[in-house]
Amino acid sequence: MTPATRAETDKPAAPLPLKRRAGFAFNHVFLLGYCAVLLSGFVIHFTEWEHPCPLCVVQRMAMMLCAMGPAYVIARSRVGQVVRSDVMTGFGMALVGAVAGLVMSARQVLLHIMPPDPGVGSTLLGLHLYTWGLVTFVVVFAGCGFYLLVSDELVPGPVRYGWVSRAALWLFALVILANAVVVFFEEGVHWFLPDNPVTYRLVH
Repeated sequence: MTPATRAETDKPAAPLPLKRRAGFAFNHVFLLGYCAVLLSGFVIHFTEWEHPCPLCVVQRMAMMLCAMGPAYVIARSRVGQVVRSDVMTGFGMALVGAVAGLVMSARQVLLHIMPPDPGVGSTLLGLHLYTWGLVTFVVVFAGCGFYLLVSDELVPGPVRYGWVSRAALWLFALVILANAVVVFFEEGVHWFLPDNPVTYRLVH
């Protein structure tokens, strides 16, 4: 190796362009945002004691599938590089989850759309939680569509898998585990969850 070649090798890597850093950060915001939505469901569950119904459960599952998209992209950064195929796979999962969630949340909205039906469960800013679920799935469609339209600029490329990425993935894993435990306690060893669960069937 010539001195010139050695000097080029020892030279520190160029900083990631701002657009690509923003593209990588978008995946973290996406993942943490859905973790916050899912955790807020636990807050209402354990403060208002509103047990999630079957439609609520499948909407949460769809939200977790949506969040697996950015989680996949972040996990791929462990090798030090995020390429276009990683982004396509991740955001493909997010869009599939958004389609499933949109169908389930729209069905629940339509079940209670005729007046004088007041709907079920708590409201936030005048909207029921399943309506907010519908809003989040529409936002996923818009966000993924925009990201893919400008993916030439936002595909991260060489990135550093740091503690923020690690913490985001661990938080998401804990959210998945917590939802699985809650559903198991609600359903117990039965095949189906009641339409309006009011207790934990595993212990009652």
